[in-house]
Amino acid sequence: MYVILVYDVNVKRVAKVLDIARRYLSWVQNSVLEGELTRAQLQRLRAELGDVIDEREDSVLFYVLRSTKGMQRIELGTPKADTGWIV
Repeated sequence: MYVILVYDVNVKRVAKVLDIARRYLSWVQNSVLEGELTRAQLQRLRAELGDVIDEREDSVLFYVLRSTKGMQRIELGTPKADTGWIV
């Protein structure tokens, strides 16, 4: 499955959240990562992030797509990171 992760967390936890997320996904922009994951990898990622964030003030969103088929990504400006895929 293809996963897009978006987070908005307290500055005290940003580095830790990014470090965990980058073990599973590719960084594409500030607070945005994406990539292919198995169901098990997604569960592990959710559990690891759940242990770090404060649910009273932090937010992590997962957009889960079955594949990149039918998905279109349009960029304006300079990309922040190379994602390595073209749709």
